[in-house]
Amino acid sequence: MAKRTSMGRSIEVLLSLAKHSQATASPWRVGQLASTMERDRSQVSRTLAQSLASGLVDSTRLGYRPSVMTYGIAQALTSQRLRTDGLTVLERLAELTGEACFLGELFGDSTVTVAESLADDTDLFASWVGRAYPAVSSDAGQATLWDASADEVEAVLGSTRFDAGGPNAALSLREFLDRLEAARLRGYSVIDEEAEAGLFSVAAPVFDFRGEAIAALQIVGEKPRLAPRVAKLGAACAAAARDLTALVGGHDGATRD
Repeated sequence: MAKRTSMGRSIEVLLSLAKHSQATASPWRVGQLASTMERDRSQVSRTLAQSLASGLVDSTRLGYRPSVMTYGIAQALTSQRLRTDGLTVLERLAELTGEACFLGELFGDSTVTVAESLADDTDLFASWVGRAYPAVSSDAGQATLWDASADEVEAVLGSTRFDAGGPNAALSLREFLDRLEAARLRGYSVIDEEAEAGLFSVAAPVFDFRGEAIAALQIVGEKPRLAPRVAKLGAACAAAARDLTALVGGHDGATRD
């Protein structure tokens, strides 16, 4: 069996602490962590002491937990990978589908496109990067709110106008929540002239290391071109979103142990 390095042991401990923190806010004691990891208690204790000295974990009278610095590092790395690996995934998806593909994030009650890849024969030529749209009707809106509770969605959309979208935009919070629930059951969202007349899209969420939706992958185009292939495009978009989730070190919160 290969000998574990000090760094390897530290990573194992951090991953175990992080997994525990996703399930409960309570810190872990040395004995609990050692038992779960099936490691010697004294070895785990030494590793925790090293991680504590380097600022990677915090210690309280109740036990240990990942530090704010650790989460900050993880979030910064996730953000970087989202843009670099995201572009690679977008390019692959655009080549596979022959359509315009985008990556969007939620900012307040709007979504903003942060990356894009346009297939050669797409009808969309103008760049959407940096453009904001109301989340209630945008191509990325439902997917970026995928894991949000009804109360959280209401907090995000509290000041949103529900009459400013396309001809099929949701006209109330309840209608938006119903469409979001239908999208979750389907595995991807379908935006049919909700953003603007004639525009059609599918989208799927990308998750981070906490199991939270942090972005949406979208395939966008003219309705006559995309609507007949909605099931195939939706499946491709959802698969690409899962690929990007894995690349940024994330996971779907629903799959937690």
